[in-house]
Amino acid sequence: MSDRSTRVLLVDDQALLRMGFRMVLTAEDDLEVVGEASDGAAALAQAAALSPDVVVMDVRMPGMDGIEATTHLLAAHPGLRVLVVTTFDLDEYAFAALKAGASGFLLKDAPPAELVSAIRAVADGDAVVAPRVTRRMLEMFAARLPAEDGAAVATGATDPRLSPLTAREHEIFAALGEGLTNAEIARRFVLSEATVKTHVGRVLGKLGLRDRVQAVVLAYETGVATPGT
Repeated sequence: MSDRSTRVLLVDDQALLRMGFRMVLTAEDDLEVVGEASDGAAALAQAAALSPDVVVMDVRMPGMDGIEATTHLLAAHPGLRVLVVTTFDLDEYAFAALKAGASGFLLKDAPPAELVSAIRAVADGDAVVAPRVTRRMLEMFAARLPAEDGAAVATGATDPRLSPLTAREHEIFAALGEGLTNAEIARRFVLSEATVKTHVGRVLGKLGLRDRVQAVVLAYETGVATPGT
């Protein structure tokens, strides 16, 4: 990222929560709250007018909800990053938000420092998913895996979407599916973080993925990531 502040748009139908988020974020030198919106339609208009870098998006709002708004926002502004922050950790909301292109999913009971870190992470092109949401998503995907495919599905070996990957890239992809950071992947495979970053970029590029969140979703869909990994 450049040295300029990260421009943040707050979208939530509760004014008190928006005020709380604003107070937390304006205390940070590298974050600037450029606007607020109370529903998805207003968020689209504000994003067009203000050109934020990150949108902090609620899910349940009157009129256009956060999932629909995320879909429209990313279609109109491909470089925009969306961090979904919600009270609800229900599977359908987490999965729908990530499938819509959100770069992160955080719960509103997260500590203020975690919100700040999450905004910085998604602005830098990384992905953030609350740990308990990740666990629930793993359980959901496990229930969907076809039992008859057995070990082949568990390794993603039969899924043609993964065919462009080399053996090393498949290992990196599997590690992404576990939610490991670059540092953790580097330790596991005894690589430098710079090398891991290069591998991650190639994996995302070959698979046509926007970011690490989409890599996690695809890993679950293909069975590369499973509960307990």
